[in-house]
Amino acid sequence: MTEPERVDCTDCFALPGPDNTRVAYVKTGGGISETWHTPGCPALAIMRINMEEGSKRVREQDAWARGVFPAAHERLRKAAPGMPAGTAAQPFVDALTELVQAQANITGIVVLHRWAEILERHFPPELPDPDRTDE
Repeated sequence: MTEPERVDCTDCFALPGPDNTRVAYVKTGGGISETWHTPGCPALAIMRINMEEGSKRVREQDAWARGVFPAAHERLRKAAPGMPAGTAAQPFVDALTELVQAQANITGIVVLHRWAEILERHFPPELPDPDRTDE
């Protein structure tokens, strides 16, 4: 395992130690970055406040969505059959309806491979026309 890249806190300049707090991040390109903070570090306090506020905001959004989603899903289910069949909009309506149903069936999020399956079914790739002879 490679050593983490240490980034000094510009507020407290803490070093690794038993009384200090280590904050580590996995970097986008791989590897780990770490920053150490003293117990009274203002940057650490701000980071904690921001994380708590972000967590609170996500919980509130989730609660709101859980309350609204079932009714919106039902409205979509009722409206979709009223769309004229055979129009250019039909694959979009069908894909949206199926994606929303897939979301309704789970408590998390619809994963990428499920999205791909549904979109492939409603928007298949155009295959070459064997009768086409132009070059």
